[in-house]
Amino acid sequence: MRTTIKKQMVTKMLVGVGVIALLTSCVNDQSDKKYDDAIDIPVNQEMIAELTAPPMVPTPVGKRMAKKLIVDLEIQEREGEMTSGVKYVYWTFGGTVPGSFIRTRVGDEIEFHLKNHPDNKLPHNIDLHSVNGPGGGAESSFVAPGHEKVFSFKVLNPGLYVYHCATAPVGMHIANGMYGLILVEPEGGLPPVDKEYYIMQGDFYTEGKYGERGLQPFDMQKAIDENADYVVFNGHVGAMTGDNAITAEVGETVRLFVGNGGPNLVSSFHVIGEIFDKVYVEGGDLVNENVQTTLIPAGGAAIVEFKVEVPGTFILVDHSIFRAFNKGALGMLKVQGEENEKVFAGEIYDGIYLPEGSVIQSMPTSGGAKKPKEEIKALSFEEKMKFGKDKYMATCVACHQANGQGIPGAFPPLANADYLNDDVTRAIDIVLHGKSGEITVNGKKYNSVMTAQALSDEDVANVLTYVYNSWDNNKTNVTPEMVKAVRNR
Repeated sequence: MRTTIKKQMVTKMLVGVGVIALLTSCVNDQSDKKYDDAIDIPVNQEMIAELTAPPMVPTPVGKRMAKKLIVDLEIQEREGEMTSGVKYVYWTFGGTVPGSFIRTRVGDEIEFHLKNHPDNKLPHNIDLHSVNGPGGGAESSFVAPGHEKVFSFKVLNPGLYVYHCATAPVGMHIANGMYGLILVEPEGGLPPVDKEYYIMQGDFYTEGKYGERGLQPFDMQKAIDENADYVVFNGHVGAMTGDNAITAEVGETVRLFVGNGGPNLVSSFHVIGEIFDKVYVEGGDLVNENVQTTLIPAGGAAIVEFKVEVPGTFILVDHSIFRAFNKGALGMLKVQGEENEKVFAGEIYDGIYLPEGSVIQSMPTSGGAKKPKEEIKALSFEEKMKFGKDKYMATCVACHQANGQGIPGAFPPLANADYLNDDVTRAIDIVLHGKSGEITVNGKKYNSVMTAQALSDEDVANVLTYVYNSWDNNKTNVTPEMVKAVRNR
């Protein structure tokens, strides 16, 4: 008897749970309901918005119903590192540049809480390009330090939208890092993919030139002249390289939400070694296919998707290419998995080509370049290592990477490199005068170009001492006198 009663109770409980699950599913799944006007889409329940720091993105909305979505975002003015040895005071939404990623769906009603940390010095606001209303919310969100503003809006148009501060001077607030992305998914959500990442380009203007050490103030005149010292992904040089690289597996589909905070420069976004299967042009409904490079205007965005077919390190760049290799607009996607020689077989032949009558071009020398001013001299080996690392991170990291591993197939490694360790004088000469043509490093051939570096004798000595005393190299202490001897021979 007791067994029978217990089975009946369990059955009733299971039925009850099933009914609750069914009701919950009905409440949260709006996939079969269509509305002619997004204004008419009803909301069901409140939901705290999941916010993420770059390069991560929140969970896809899927088929959930429209919600009253509570967005809680704090403004922080905080010191960070633009590149090694270079400090900068960023103005941020959520403590990062770009600001926190916000993910919504058409029909959501957003209750936006904008908080200005009491330690901040300036008032700020927020202009969301996804808002239909005065100033994109800027007029309703002007907030002083130590205060909070709450305003609301309904998202009506699907797409990927920029948000930014719009407090005067607007350009200065954006140039200091006050921008981010808000995604409005269509009803039913975006098609599923394997990996999603958040990337945003920005241009920065400092009183010191690229790589100049110390705390660097914002330079208004450079910004007006659109003469950027740094053009970077996700707020600083190296934000997406080395250990910070984004990742995927062979066969996976990758979706990148790419924005451009500006404030001035257009981005020519490109992934070296990949073709975009789909580009949601300017973050809207128009889909272009088989795209090599896509333009993203300042204050605009794009969604790009591609399937990775082979393993390797794929380089993300602004293809206004000096920005990538000289100003910081460079990231990495590291793909692991099995090789596929049907797609990419790698090098199959290496030979000599000397056509008759052709003109053999040579690398320009640095003879006409002005010798840079001497910097503060290092007074100890420890200072030499510190100054050398700063210069390496400002000058060399884009090609040779933060841990000296180089970029396979493109730029040779410096870590435990036989070519480097065999001849210090040769290494000094390459830094001073550049190098082109084929070399073999650790048994692998490279045929790229290194341009002459406009560095002082002190700088060359410091950076090479840092390299030789890192990553299992031979610990040579390069002196300015050694560099001078090579420069003058």
